Amino acid sequence: MFNPLRYLEDFRESFGEEAALKLLRALGEIYENLAQTVTREEFNELKEIVRQQGENLKVLTQRMDQLTQRVDQLTERMDQLTQRVDQLTEDVRQLTLRVDQLTEDVRRLTGEMGKMKGDLRDLRQQVGGLSITVGYTLENQAYRALPRLLARDYGLRVKGRLLRTFVEDDKGRPLEVNIFGRAQRDGQEVVILGEAKAQLSKRDVDRFLRKKVRPLEKVFPERFLVLVTHMISEPSVEAYARDRGVVLYYSYDFEGPEEAPF
Repeated sequence: MFNPLRYLEDFRESFGEEAALKLLRALGEIYENLAQTVTREEFNELKEIVRQQGENLKVLTQRMDQLTQRVDQLTERMDQLTQRVDQLTEDVRQLTLRVDQLTEDVRRLTGEMGKMKGDLRDLRQQVGGLSITVGYTLENQAYRALPRLLARDYGLRVKGRLLRTFVEDDKGRPLEVNIFGRAQRDGQEVVILGEAKAQLSKRDVDRFLRKKVRPLEKVFPERFLVLVTHMISEPSVEAYARDRGVVLYYSYDFEGPEEAPF
């Protein structure tokens, strides 16, 4: 005889108290109806089917529990991910603030650099003007002192005066010469070509020869080359100029002791 209480505990664990009682009540009614219409063998088959369905429900319940556990784990991971995203959002916000600050600093620095460039340009103009003034002052001293020094050291008798002027090269182009004059030596006329530099370098020597002397070689075959300066950029400049046929005087030679130039 079918005893529904045998399954009460299992059904209670699987479906809960209320559902288990309803299920047992339904099974009891089914059993009563079947008892009147089916054979014992058929009833045993039905019990087996009910048992299998109960097992299936138990397995399904276990899988539902596992799924619930996985959902809980996923929810926890989502919470962690949300926290990380929130932290990342905060980091991005902080980075944005720093970038904004850096942009402002760069903008301010750009403005300061623009002002500095303007100041540097003004300073360069002032230095350039000062260099021109120093150069002109040195030239003026050379115009007065060189005739005496050239006569003393090289036997050159300057005719007239030394001056800054324009002369034409072999192609008829005007060329400005800083120190220009004519002199006599041993009955022969010699043209004086020179330049004044506040600080003389090897490059200045080369530039003088290239831009002032070479274009006039055919115009003035007999030349006397002279450079005057306050100072040189390195010790070897004196020998460098002398080896290229250029006489060098320092500004202190204009009023200094009676010594031969380098």
